[in-house]
Amino acid sequence: MAREKRKNKQGVSGNKKPLQVRNATAKRRTPQRSGIPVDNAPPPIESLKQVNTNAAGIDIAANVHFVAVPKDRDPENAVRSFGAFTADLGAIADWLDQCRIETIAMESTGVYWIPLFEVLERRGFKVILVEPSQIKKFRRKTDVLDCQWIQTLHTFGLLTGSFRPEDQIIVLRSYMRQREMLIKCAAQHIQHMQKAMEQMNLKLTEVVSDILGATGTAIIDAILAGERNPHQLAKLRNDKCKNDEATIALALQGNWRDEHLFSLQQAMDLYRYYHEKVKEVDGQIEVYLRQFEDKSGGEPLAKPPRAKQRSKTTNEPKFDTRTLMYEILGVDLTSVDGIGAHSALQIVSEIGTNVDAFPSDKHFVSWLSLCPEANKSGGKKQKKGKSPTHRSSNRVAQVFRVCAQTLIQSKCALGAFGRRLRGRDGAASAITAIARKLAIIVYAMIKTGRPYKDIGSEAYNSRFQDKLVKSLRRRAIELGYDLQPTLSV
Repeated sequence: MAREKRKNKQGVSGNKKPLQVRNATAKRRTPQRSGIPVDNAPPPIESLKQVNTNAAGIDIAANVHFVAVPKDRDPENAVRSFGAFTADLGAIADWLDQCRIETIAMESTGVYWIPLFEVLERRGFKVILVEPSQIKKFRRKTDVLDCQWIQTLHTFGLLTGSFRPEDQIIVLRSYMRQREMLIKCAAQHIQHMQKAMEQMNLKLTEVVSDILGATGTAIIDAILAGERNPHQLAKLRNDKCKNDEATIALALQGNWRDEHLFSLQQAMDLYRYYHEKVKEVDGQIEVYLRQFEDKSGGEPLAKPPRAKQRSKTTNEPKFDTRTLMYEILGVDLTSVDGIGAHSALQIVSEIGTNVDAFPSDKHFVSWLSLCPEANKSGGKKQKKGKSPTHRSSNRVAQVFRVCAQTLIQSKCALGAFGRRLRGRDGAASAITAIARKLAIIVYAMIKTGRPYKDIGSEAYNSRFQDKLVKSLRRRAIELGYDLQPTLSV
């Protein structure tokens, strides 16, 4: 009975009105945006002016490349797929030449684009590398549609190519990145050594600042040679070590186990192996740097001030990096506070010996993502306060940030600038601002070839105070007041 009532309530018995089937051919109402008629919508992309009429687009993959050209160049097959072998890359260049293509856009996909990019560049094509964020398409995604979309955007001049230095710098960059990879691998084996000692309850990391310093290396080598007496091991302590022999001996009373000693031995061997490879790379880098043009004009490099004279760290090249950088650039980047010789080498290996690819320092810091991200609509900022910088993995920006961290407590003008911002916006914003200042200084030095001279923290604070007083006096006049200094007693 209850079931029958429920059916009647649902309309099964015929009480509910029958559904009306809408005529499929009926004319639908044209949708409109709020306040904006559809007739006034922006014109389609085809109505824009074509900037690159002889443009092609390539979708890159590991084993196949899809290439799109204008339809009038190959009416039967405007989109073709090619393999990724060297012979296939040559076939791509031949077909593009037959289609009278002059400029090509391709998406930066891993490292798969590099061989094709180099082949096309050698054949005389103008090739631009495009970030994936520029070619997003809100529809179904296929390789054919992707290459056609890239070709369409490039035809109408809607793509911006990524920065790529000249070939001479690309070789140096490859060496430097290989060196960085080897150092990271060596650092992993330091952690393996620490883990092996912790499992034996050897607290060497608690009594020495660096387990691969003079004291730490001597103790680990003695342990691997068979020494187990903690007092004998503690006698290997360097005179500069903070802790005494008794404290070190207590830290070296552990549970000696063969499996952990075996792991310690392998980690030490691998650490030394990677550093031997780093030395080989350093030799290759030194030989290659001496092939660059000397822009110093024969002027000798002045000695750095005493405050900047320091010994090289473990991971820095052992050759005279500072002199080589001065000869290559014609200006000494290490004269800038916070920038060392190795940092200068890292910067040059990424951007090269000139900055002509960037029209101004604003373009340079924008490429580094060290400036506030544009986030405006209707002339107003979308977020309260300052817009955060765009997240980026730019290697040069990372170098500038590391250099900026060393300046917070310094007595230079950049240090005073950073301390002022740190009290107002926090340490992270201050480091970003200092990194931006460093980037602008380096850009100007490479662009003009003029040296940098620091005015000091006192002069900076004095200038900032004068600027603040002028601003307050101008504001007081606008409000109808007369600003007068107080008499000191």
